[in-house]
Amino acid sequence: MQEVHGYRARARQFFIVLLPILVTQLSLMAPGFFNTVMAGHISKEDLAGVAVGASIFFPVFGAFVGLISGLTPVIAHHYGARRRREIRSVVRQGFYWATLFAAFLLALGAVAVPALVAALHLEPVVARITMEYLSYIGFGLLPVASASVLRNLMDAHGKTRLTMFVTMTVVPINIVLNYIFMYGAFGIAPFGGAGAGLGAALSYGVFLLLNVAVVLRMRQFARYRVFSGFPRPALSDWWAQLKICVPIGMTVFCEQSIFGAVGLLMAAYGTTVLAAHQAAMNFTTIVYMLPLSVSMAITILVGFEVGAGRENGARAYIRLSRVLTLVFVGAIALALAAMRDHVAALYTTNPEVQELLRVFLLYALVMQYCDCVNAPLQGALRGYKDVTVTFWLAVLSFWGIGLPAGYLLAQMTELGPYGYWAGLNGGIIVGAVCLMIRLRIIENRMRRKNRKNMPAATA
Repeated sequence: MQEVHGYRARARQFFIVLLPILVTQLSLMAPGFFNTVMAGHISKEDLAGVAVGASIFFPVFGAFVGLISGLTPVIAHHYGARRRREIRSVVRQGFYWATLFAAFLLALGAVAVPALVAALHLEPVVARITMEYLSYIGFGLLPVASASVLRNLMDAHGKTRLTMFVTMTVVPINIVLNYIFMYGAFGIAPFGGAGAGLGAALSYGVFLLLNVAVVLRMRQFARYRVFSGFPRPALSDWWAQLKICVPIGMTVFCEQSIFGAVGLLMAAYGTTVLAAHQAAMNFTTIVYMLPLSVSMAITILVGFEVGAGRENGARAYIRLSRVLTLVFVGAIALALAAMRDHVAALYTTNPEVQELLRVFLLYALVMQYCDCVNAPLQGALRGYKDVTVTFWLAVLSFWGIGLPAGYLLAQMTELGPYGYWAGLNGGIIVGAVCLMIRLRIIENRMRRKNRKNMPAATA
């Protein structure tokens, strides 16, 4: 990553950072996609069990990874200012609190999850698959903690292609492990849908080993010597990092937990509706990787420009990201709208589930248009380290507007389960408008600050 000027040069650097992130995010979501497809071809009970388990686990998992991703703008600022010692300290202290947090989530899950699953009143076979799936995949949080810290170190240096290759390497390993444990192979009895959790947990361990190998072998990262003796835990450093990381993690949790909550509410409509909803949610999550990747790329680029004192460059990248995301997501959504029948057939052979899934997919594609405005704005604000207000706007749009509106539409209109999707789309639109206003405030604040500092710099 380097300083560039002009539209073409910035567009080129934007894509250099973006494309590997996009491939990486698609690779991260690929196991979930194949889990859902493979479970759907076992039985609708296995698909529903994995659906409920994923609705519980992945909002927590996403918030956890999002929490650690707060290190990206912190490291990017230090990298832009060429502060090598501070980068090493951030990574080392990040190992400590990320691992402790993973252990805390495991302990909390052991206590809370059984009661939560029991409260859903699922069919006994679905409840059993859900609990087994969660008992396996939960242990994957431990290796993910350190792996995510190392991934943020690489991403903040603009080496997103590295994380792409690492993640792509893990995907086929995860698919093979899922097949072995879900269907049974090499003398191993089939675990059914629950085997997806075991395969995922083991692949997360491989993910950690590969990230460690890259950081040790590449000179650009080996020079930080992050593994050459660990200092004492510094609570003051933890606090400084977590002030940035916690709002980001909570924002991600607000976004993903709302979909998890809707997934759990869908259980009231029966196994067939629940299975169709999960398939549609899985599909829209794959498409969402484009605006999400733009958001992550803009966080890196804006953080780098602001850290180097080039606020005009940061604004140029923000404008570029908003236009490109709208164009690309719009084109993809239109193409996929014409392929709904093929998508439904990919997930399941059950005709009842397919019929419901076709309608859910329409709402899912509308959601992508909303997200292609929302996500880049969030990334820009994170690049400015403006994260607290972003968190509260997420609470407002998803939990204050989206879920209540969805519940009312589902209960008081003929939309039924589709009402939840309509409500969420409305909440995302409100959130996007609020984020636009907030970004304008931050940009104006930065302009005034730069003007104030100009005489001193000239002197």
